[in-house]
Amino acid sequence: MTPPRNSTAARDIAAVLHPYTDAKAHQVNGPVVISRGQGVRVFDDQGKEYIESVAGLWCASLGFDNERLVQAAAKQMRQLPFYHAFAGKSHDPLVDLAEMVLERAPLSVGGKPMSKVFFANSGSEANDSAIKMIWYMNNALGRPEKKKVIARLKGYHGITLASACLTGLPANHKLFDLPLPGFHHVSTPHHYHGANPGESEADFATRLAQEIDDLIVKEGPETVAAFWAEPVMGAGGVIVPPATYFEKVQAVLRKHDVLFVVDEVICGFHRTGNYWGSQTFGIQPDILVCAKALSASFLPISAVVINDAVFQGICEGSSTVGTFGHGFTYSGHPVPAAVAIETLKIYDEMDIGGHVARVGPYLQKQLRERFAGHPLVGEVRGVGLIAGVELVLDKATHGNFAPTAKVGPRIMKLGEQNGVILRAMTNDVIGFSPPLIITEAEIDEMLDRVGRALDELTVQLRRESIAAV
Repeated sequence: MTPPRNSTAARDIAAVLHPYTDAKAHQVNGPVVISRGQGVRVFDDQGKEYIESVAGLWCASLGFDNERLVQAAAKQMRQLPFYHAFAGKSHDPLVDLAEMVLERAPLSVGGKPMSKVFFANSGSEANDSAIKMIWYMNNALGRPEKKKVIARLKGYHGITLASACLTGLPANHKLFDLPLPGFHHVSTPHHYHGANPGESEADFATRLAQEIDDLIVKEGPETVAAFWAEPVMGAGGVIVPPATYFEKVQAVLRKHDVLFVVDEVICGFHRTGNYWGSQTFGIQPDILVCAKALSASFLPISAVVINDAVFQGICEGSSTVGTFGHGFTYSGHPVPAAVAIETLKIYDEMDIGGHVARVGPYLQKQLRERFAGHPLVGEVRGVGLIAGVELVLDKATHGNFAPTAKVGPRIMKLGEQNGVILRAMTNDVIGFSPPLIITEAEIDEMLDRVGRALDELTVQLRRESIAAV
């Protein structure tokens, strides 16, 4: 249907290039225009209400309205609307937030505390910054060959030039001439698709850790700088690591003096049931990257948290060069920093961690009880308030639908028609990452709507003889 002339939808088609959108199809289909939000719900320009099952982009942790965060931004805008952190300049929100992040950060290698915080504007920028820090540090320490980076297939770490090289998804590489040399990818730690017949999670984890060990030895430990991982893989399909995986991976990295960079952009701030995904899975990072829920996504801000060994390497380099020649105009911008400070206070005061400890298991239980036996569902997986429901063509063989069936886009559209915004990812996985404030009653309402959409999709596929259901 052609949108009315001069409507927001029509003006969007005429003027906007959308991220993660088929640009040609968008010229025909147009946008869903979201006009306002309240709690876990958003409303389009026609007044239709939706439950946001993925908190926007895994990020609106406190929902879509919070007056305290609005007031924190307004107050800071009146006092100091902008200042930078270049050439040793500082301001109170920058320092206060850095201290708060360090107080809450997980322990690094050997149980030591993290040391310093660098601020950026997005998870992509933060991961890109971490890559540069590692290269800079190794040059300063006289190890110019130690630059290669290992990440994982289906991992997601952003879309700037270097961070997109870390990301292990085809759509982020095709036509972009990526990844660049020096970036390597190892197997996805997904037992459902990757395990050999009869292979336990622990044995699968051992095999994957050995794959990393073998790659480091093949490339030469003196050339491998870092390994990147999300505690739970997000955009790659909400993949929870198999038992013992990170324990075994960390042993390999320590053996070869390879830094562990943990991407907490999605998992941080209680999403997995602990303050950090690192704590959920027993990880001790050398570098931690966070964003999204740092400010409840009311304003853009991200952080790179480094241990003292990394910091000392940067110190040596900046002393030699005369400056640490990296940073952004908006690194530690006072207004997003003030909003992030208020966000962290709200998490503490509301006991968001305790809330997730209660409602997270409820979400996981309901997803499995309602959908594990559904004819289209192959696997339900997740932890805390993050989960994935994978739709498959063949439950027995775990066989996925062909991309031409467009099962993912179809379930998203049916979800919208039933009043729930869904995120469909690789292998037709429906991702769930609702605002952390969601209640059990709202979980039930959300899953009722998802169930109706799934049933409607089942009828469609039956009629088209696409699935044996």
